[in-house]
Amino acid sequence: RATCAIAQSPGPITDLPGTPRGKLSVIGIGPGSDEWRSPEATHELISASDWVGYDLYLDLVANLKTSQTEHRFGLGKEEARVRHAFNLAGQGRDVALVCSGDAAIYAMAALVYEVLDSNTLTPPEQRVEIKTLPGISAFQAASARAGALIGHDFCTISLSDLLTPWATIEQRLQAAAEGDFNIAFYNPRSLKRTDQLQKAIDILKPHRPPETPVIIASNLGRLTEKVKTVAFKDFNPTEVDMLTIVLIGSSQSKILTRGDGKAYCFTPRGYANKKENLQ
Repeated sequence: RATCAIAQSPGPITDLPGTPRGKLSVIGIGPGSDEWRSPEATHELISASDWVGYDLYLDLVANLKTSQTEHRFGLGKEEARVRHAFNLAGQGRDVALVCSGDAAIYAMAALVYEVLDSNTLTPPEQRVEIKTLPGISAFQAASARAGALIGHDFCTISLSDLLTPWATIEQRLQAAAEGDFNIAFYNPRSLKRTDQLQKAIDILKPHRPPETPVIIASNLGRLTEKVKTVAFKDFNPTEVDMLTIVLIGSSQSKILTRGDGKAYCFTPRGYANKKENLQ
């Protein structure tokens, strides 16, 4: 049995729907060029209701902006960015957290899951849909611009000791040097950190021939792009700034100078050895 009460409204009744499940897309836009941004990333940026990101990254996608609300943050506000994105998505909004390069390589995707795992979010924030969209990372772009340096085994190491103790970074450098990996150095230098790159070079010296190729690249995919290839013996760490990525080859990497005088570098994959073994 049930008791029901029925009444007539004097006017139309406004719908009171619940808050829809929000969406947080962590988007890697690549190094900067529109041509290097994936169609999926472009679609998600266009369809989003809100963009959250560092000023420069939002500037790089400004040509896609229509009615999106921008939420701009300065450097050093990474966690604030992520929590603000969760807050917006928790309100049922479609949020794009904009990252340079690949969203899951030294970018914001890991922090998104770290915050999600912290149990500090509200229930609506905790249940948002999360989607990570990959992008071209700077080390991929640098290698391609200069040839094919990461054609064989490689690793990436951040030289910033802001979040990782330098002793840990040194251990990784030593392992990569002895393992003969091609190495991409992220965050090689800043205004305050001026000696880490030289320390890394000193660790590599016993394990790299003097002619090992080094790629120095900055502002990849942008109008001010610079890519330079030098031999390990000629590499000057003081030429590097905070916008630069540095790639150093393995002991097997080579520099090839073509007829036009341009130098390219590559690391043999090993097909020549395979052919010899078959003979």
